[in-house]
Amino acid sequence: MSDQFSNTSTKHADPYKEANLDNEASLEQKISDLSNFMTSCKFAMMTTRDAKTGNLVSRCMALAAQESGGIDLLFHTNTESGKTDDLATDEHINIGFLNTFGEWASVSGKASVVTDRSLIKQHYRPDLKAWMGDLGDGVHDGSENDPRIGIIRVKMITSHYAISSKNIIGRVAEVAQGTITGKPAQTNRLREISEEEVSKWRVSH
Repeated sequence: MSDQFSNTSTKHADPYKEANLDNEASLEQKISDLSNFMTSCKFAMMTTRDAKTGNLVSRCMALAAQESGGIDLLFHTNTESGKTDDLATDEHINIGFLNTFGEWASVSGKASVVTDRSLIKQHYRPDLKAWMGDLGDGVHDGSENDPRIGIIRVKMITSHYAISSKNIIGRVAEVAQGTITGKPAQTNRLREISEEEVSKWRVSH
C-alpha cells in the first residue's frame, strides 16, 4: 500500500485556500481583526506537550487579557496543574479559537508561567474561586492573594485565521453553488501573520 498523497495535479491542490486567501489586508487590519475575534470568542483550546508522555494535549481556557497590541495572550492558571508541568519542559504552545459560524484562529507561540502578584491582581476575577476551590487554610482560598493563581503568558510567533467574508445567506449560497459546480466556496477571509510580521508589530507595540 502506498503511503504517498495524491499531490500529482499540475493545478493548485488546495483550491479552497487559493480562493479564500486574503493577501490584501494590511498588518494593522489583520491583527485588529484577529484580536477582536479572539476577544469575542473568549474561550480557546490550549495545546501543550505532556511532560510525561510527549503527547499533545488540549484544555479549554478563558482568555483573560491581551498584550502587545493584541498579539500576546494571558490566561489564568493553577500553578500546580499539569499544564504548568508541560510548559516547564516545552514552552511551545498553540491556542485555537472557534465559533459557531465556523470562523477560527490558530496562534502558535511560546508560553511562560508568570507569578507576579501585581499582574495577577490586575486581571483577577472573583469567579476564579469556583475553579480554584477554598482549601480552608486561610491562604489557598481562591482569592487574588491565593499563591496557586498564576498567569500563562503566550507570546505569539505566528498566526493563521479565517473570518467570514459573507453573511449567513451568502455563505449558504456559496456552499450550495460549490456543491453543484465544484467551484470552491468563497466564504472566508483566510489570513496568515508571519513571524516577521509579528516581530515588526512587536517593535511598535
